[in-house]
Amino acid sequence: MTAIPSPSQAVWHLGPIPIRAYALLMVLAVLVGVWVTRRRWVARGGEPGTVGDIATWAVPFGLVGARLYHVATDWQQYFGPGREPLRAFAIWEGGISIFGAVAGGAVGAWLACRRRGIGLRDFADAVAPGIAFGQAIARWGNWFNQELYGRPTTLPWALEIDPAHRPPGLESTATYHPTFLYESVWNLGVAGFVLWAEKRFRLDRGRTFAVYAAAYATGRVWIEWLRIDPAPYVLGLRLNDWTAMLVFAAAVIYLIATRPRHTAAVPTDPTS
Repeated sequence: MTAIPSPSQAVWHLGPIPIRAYALLMVLAVLVGVWVTRRRWVARGGEPGTVGDIATWAVPFGLVGARLYHVATDWQQYFGPGREPLRAFAIWEGGISIFGAVAGGAVGAWLACRRRGIGLRDFADAVAPGIAFGQAIARWGNWFNQELYGRPTTLPWALEIDPAHRPPGLESTATYHPTFLYESVWNLGVAGFVLWAEKRFRLDRGRTFAVYAAAYATGRVWIEWLRIDPAPYVLGLRLNDWTAMLVFAAAVIYLIATRPRHTAAVPTDPTS
C-alpha cells in the first residue's frame, strides 16, 4: 500500500538552540503573505513601507490571538487535575488557530491603520489572498508534527503516522486522511478564487476579504468533519465547525449588505 510518509523529525538542534520545522514554516508563511500583500498594496497606489509597518502590529497580535483561541477552546489540555498550565505558553509544540490568528491580526492591523490614517477595509482587501497563501504554507507544520490528521483511510494518498502519534484505540492503524494537505490545497484554491472574483466583480470596501472568509470557511467545515483530534463539541458538531459556519454567514451577510446598488436614471421632462 502506498502512503505519504511523515517526517522522521520535526526539530533540529543548532548547538543548544532548537530549530523547529513548525516555526520555520510559520515564518515563511508570514514572509510570503507580506510579500503578496505588499505587491498588491503598491499596485493600488499605496506606499511600499506601509505593509511592513502594519505587519509589525498584525503578526504579534495574530500570534497571540491564535494561541488564545486554541487554549480557550481546548482548555482541558492545559488546566485541571494532572495538567500543566504552563504548557499553554508552549506554542512551539503546536496548537494555534487560524480563526484566532485572523481575529487577533485584525485588531493589530486596525491599530496600525489608525496610526497611519488608512482604511482597514482597503487593507483587508489587499491582504486577503496573502493570508490564504500563508495558510497553505503553514499547514505543512502539522505534517512535521504529525498532528491534526483525519480519520483512518487506505486511499493512495493516505498519511502514515508513527505509533507514538496515533490516537488512543487506533494504535494498530497506520494511515489516515492527510487533512493538512487537503487544507493546504484548498487554501491555494481560495487564493486563486479570491484573485479571480476580485477582478470579475470589481470587489472593494472589504468585499474581497469577505469572499476569502466565506471560501475558507466552506472548506474548513468539511475538513473538520474528517479530523479526529480531540476537540470540544457543541450540539454534535466540533466547535470549529460552528465557528466556520458563523464566519461564512457573517461574510455572506456583509457581501449582501455592501453590494453595489444601481439606481435607474430619472428621465427628464422635455416640456420643462
